[in-house]
Amino acid sequence: MTKQDRAVRTRLALIRSAAAQFEARGYVRASLAEISAGAGVSSGALHFHFANKAAVAAAVEDAAARALRAAAVRSHGGDGCALQRLVDVTHHVARMLCADGVVRAGLRLNVEGVAGRVRDLRREWRECVQGLLAEAERRGELAAGVTPQRTGAVVLAATTGIEVLAREDQGWLARPSLTELWRLLLPCLAAPCLAGALDPAGSEAAGSEPAGSEPVAPDVAAEVVRTGLALR
Repeated sequence: MTKQDRAVRTRLALIRSAAAQFEARGYVRASLAEISAGAGVSSGALHFHFANKAAVAAAVEDAAARALRAAAVRSHGGDGCALQRLVDVTHHVARMLCADGVVRAGLRLNVEGVAGRVRDLRREWRECVQGLLAEAERRGELAAGVTPQRTGAVVLAATTGIEVLAREDQGWLARPSLTELWRLLLPCLAAPCLAGALDPAGSEAAGSEPAGSEPVAPDVAAEVVRTGLALR
């Protein structure tokens, strides 16, 4: 292994360790000593890569931003039904949040403005959702009277609510939970010509799911939307 390869691996290990510390202890309580120990490197090695804790947090946030943007770009790159791609990207992001502590920590740091918030990941997510809904409208996929603006507010509230609730219980990110949410929303959003053609479970293969998770009941889905709206 070359010196450059070792440096890349050390930096990645530090980012993963920092994400775990920020998620478990919060930014203020997490220490550089704990981050370096979690990565299995010395404090000197940490300071070779990062000047301070804020720089480590910014790196975690940047890594999360790249992953989330890649998901958004992917959702806009297909020729299929835009509404189905919207469903699919929400499932994809949920799987990322479930499996990747860096994405979870980076999103939370960004929302809390810890690293200076030079970017706004929730604004970027809003643009992704609204872009897909605008495409759906152009393709005639939305039901009569359904507009991208009003629909986008509901989808954003629901997905934001799920992300916040999942900080305490990752079962909210399980495929059955998000599937039930879309099963409730799609009949209200989709044009009649798409009845039965959309898959609320997503058209992609499922990733790993939290053990023992259950579908979200209608009253719980409403709680998700209320939680998201309260945070907007």
